[in-house]
Amino acid sequence: MYEGISDVSTANAAATLADIEDNEPVGNTMTPAEINALIEAHVPLVKHIVFQVAVHFPRHVEREELARAGALGLVEAAQRYSPERGIPFQRFAARRVRGAMLDSVRAADWAPRSVRRLSRRFDAMEQQLASELGRAPRTKETAEALGMKPAEVSKLRSQLYRSVVLALEHDVHGENGEALNLLDVLPDQANLEPDEQLEGRELYAYLQDAISLLPERHRLVIVGYFLEEKTSVDLARFLGVTESRVSQLRSDAIEMLRLGITSQYEDAPAEPETGRRAERRKQYANAIGEASDWRHRLDEGADLSTRIRSVL
Repeated sequence: MYEGISDVSTANAAATLADIEDNEPVGNTMTPAEINALIEAHVPLVKHIVFQVAVHFPRHVEREELARAGALGLVEAAQRYSPERGIPFQRFAARRVRGAMLDSVRAADWAPRSVRRLSRRFDAMEQQLASELGRAPRTKETAEALGMKPAEVSKLRSQLYRSVVLALEHDVHGENGEALNLLDVLPDQANLEPDEQLEGRELYAYLQDAISLLPERHRLVIVGYFLEEKTSVDLARFLGVTESRVSQLRSDAIEMLRLGITSQYEDAPAEPETGRRAERRKQYANAIGEASDWRHRLDEGADLSTRIRSVL
């Protein structure tokens, strides 16, 4: 499955480095040759991180795409690296490589092509403003820089964060730095176009069913952590387990939700997995699909908060 990843990474890294040498100043004390050597020496790091992050994404996320994104992150890390700071390059690069992979998946996950294109411009502008201001830009500042209205930026931000999987998997913060929970990052149905509302209602219904069908402890951890904003300490005390066990339950539940929901949008694999664990996953996914029909999923119903909390 992973054959060729190193080659793909090397090719992308080399191509991007050539662009840097031709068009941009290096921006650190190393020569282009030294940067090139640093990149080539750490191409295996990209492959290693692909192995690490790939298990957290559904089947349709191509490992080669992760490798390409990671290679670009590696080049950026080498371009920005300053040996004088005393930070090992591998540690410095690993964060940027992993972040590039996650950004790549976020840009493509359940988002229209127009949103994906705009998201790249949006992310680049927010990073530029954050660098200039020394803090996260406010919605009004981002809107002015993009030539958009604040309401349009707010809608775009909702679209970018609409993926249930990534909302669960990664910490998300608002424009003032406050932590947001799952309900905060999913879009307000009233602000969506009619076709987007239909898509959203179906997705929310799948999420509600997926949470309700989790094993009891997994369900309590997901609801407690993401909806009730309880800490790991609170949940460990409530369940009578260790914090590490709560962390494991959370990871297992997220994986089940991810696979259960994405399976509703994908065809069955040509060569399905076998084994006891795979069979349990299949049964869980089937149960989600059978929990309600399409009319129920598209029904106006209650708001998302009420629907999700109804699983308690």
